[in-house]
Amino acid sequence: MFVRSVMIPKEKCVTVQIDEPLENVLELLRQEDIDALPVLDGDEYKGIINQYLTYEAYFHSGKDRQSYLSETNLNDIIIRKDITLTINDVFEKSFVEISDFPIIAVTEGRQFLGIVTRPDIVNQVKSAFGMSRKGVRITFTSVETEGQIARLGELLHKYHESVISLITFDETDKLIRRIVLKIEQSDNQDQFLKQLEKSGFRVLHIHDED
Repeated sequence: MFVRSVMIPKEKCVTVQIDEPLENVLELLRQEDIDALPVLDGDEYKGIINQYLTYEAYFHSGKDRQSYLSETNLNDIIIRKDITLTINDVFEKSFVEISDFPIIAVTEGRQFLGIVTRPDIVNQVKSAFGMSRKGVRITFTSVETEGQIARLGELLHKYHESVISLITFDETDKLIRRIVLKIEQSDNQDQFLKQLEKSGFRVLHIHDED
């Protein structure tokens, strides 16, 4: 999956221009009930203004409220000027780049194309784990040998299990890989689990979302 599939396009984004008075920008943040906004110069991405960091800068400025609002330009307080994604970046890159920040801009060169938000990322992770559908969540381990995932696929096919999600962990030099499989509830579940153990997989935990 690529960033282009999950980003909010610029036409649907709330943005501000670099020459907008700070007081107006803070009012917009309050009205929209959001934490951060992309700042543009025309269509060119300049950075992001964050409500919390703006108030923090005011606290350390030593100025009174009105002086701070009238004398501070957006260019003085915008951040993440060079932290962006491109539409062709893999979606996982947003996990690292967004860190603990609410949004990250998507650009082509310096042209603003849209944003990815923290809720976008959370929703995609929930989808990857199949959290929106009830089923049976099975956590198990597998020895890191060639063909193990193919064997798992054969078992799923043999017992007619309907897969909701499949996630693997530990892509390192470890010899054991953890796998989280979520399947729809079925009458074949017990037979499938027994055969899973016989085929070299070790079941650690089963959670039935009834």
